[in-house]
Amino acid sequence: PQTGVKLLFGSVKEHHVTLPNQSEPWDMKQLLVWIRGNMLKERPELFVQGDTVRPGILVLINDADWELMGELEYELQDKDNVVFISTLHGG
Repeated sequence: PQTGVKLLFGSVKEHHVTLPNQSEPWDMKQLLVWIRGNMLKERPELFVQGDTVRPGILVLINDADWELMGELEYELQDKDNVVFISTLHGG
């Protein structure tokens, strides 16, 4: 059975994303909703829980822990690098 990235994102480990224009800046909460609706292939509950990432997924924004950046409220900037790392086996 497929697990981790293979199942969730169709085996693509890295994505370069251009988000649609909107009047307000994108924040991480909106990004997670967008990822869930546009990128996740199967089993979104393995990636998101409620309106945030599920426990066991480390989120880095430009190599810094998102907890230091404001988590869901962080406003994305052009060229930001957002990384999701599963801390669980099989990620």
